[in-house]
Amino acid sequence: MGIKVYKPNTGARRGMSIIDRSHLSKKRPEKSLITILRKSGGRNVHGRITVRHIGGGEKQFYRMVDFKRDRFDIPAKVSSIEYDPNRTANIALLFYRDGVKSYIIAPDGLQEKEMVVSSKGKVDIKVGNCTTLENIPVGTLIHNIERVPGRGAEMARSAGSWCKLMAIEGPYAQLRLPSSEIRLVPKECLATLGQVSNPEHMHVSIGKAGRKRHMGVKPTVRGKVMNPVDHPHGGGEGRNPIGLKHPKTPWGKPALGVPTRKHHKSSDKFIIERRKKGKNK
Repeated sequence: MGIKVYKPNTGARRGMSIIDRSHLSKKRPEKSLITILRKSGGRNVHGRITVRHIGGGEKQFYRMVDFKRDRFDIPAKVSSIEYDPNRTANIALLFYRDGVKSYIIAPDGLQEKEMVVSSKGKVDIKVGNCTTLENIPVGTLIHNIERVPGRGAEMARSAGSWCKLMAIEGPYAQLRLPSSEIRLVPKECLATLGQVSNPEHMHVSIGKAGRKRHMGVKPTVRGKVMNPVDHPHGGGEGRNPIGLKHPKTPWGKPALGVPTRKHHKSSDKFIIERRKKGKNK
């Protein structure tokens, strides 16, 4: 796995790069584990655009990924490592010993024909195995972590993500998140050992606007090039600054660096140390 950089034969190719996926399986996705992915265009149930810059893009099947890993103590063989167009990480197709098939987020280093297992007891400290936080040694890198036991993984699921288990104290485990935040999670929650696959994703250069359109992302227009009627940053003759002390959204709310987390949120008591601005540990 690595980054493939194109020769600058054209202006669009200059600086463009992609992930080398030559090591991934070329077969089509498992038919029993896919469903139609319908486009929303950023519109809600009333037909109003609530998320801007969404539209178009290639047709995709949604791969149904097992985030619960609740088939306990049944060994599974890794049949293939596959590309998933709906997420930044790769996925792994598992064949369980009892005949059931499922997709999971593929950890970095997992190979085809390896055996993995999910259990609430102790398991081998091996990439791809899944167990509760209380059974994992302190200092281990983990991903695909539950916040509430039995709900399914919600943390550290994107390409290259990982959390570090810092300590087990009382009913909670202390985790250092990718944002450097230290958070308490019930020790009965499940987590998968290892780091999420495809860590080079962050180094990919899109290169041209058309490639972004294929991803279903429409163009974004800067507020400062609009008219005053359209955006708080708009107006002025020639090249002008925004003319405000702080940047704003099109609807007048503060933007860019303003905390958006609600005050006195119920989960505040689980956060031991806030993330450090500008750092990613």
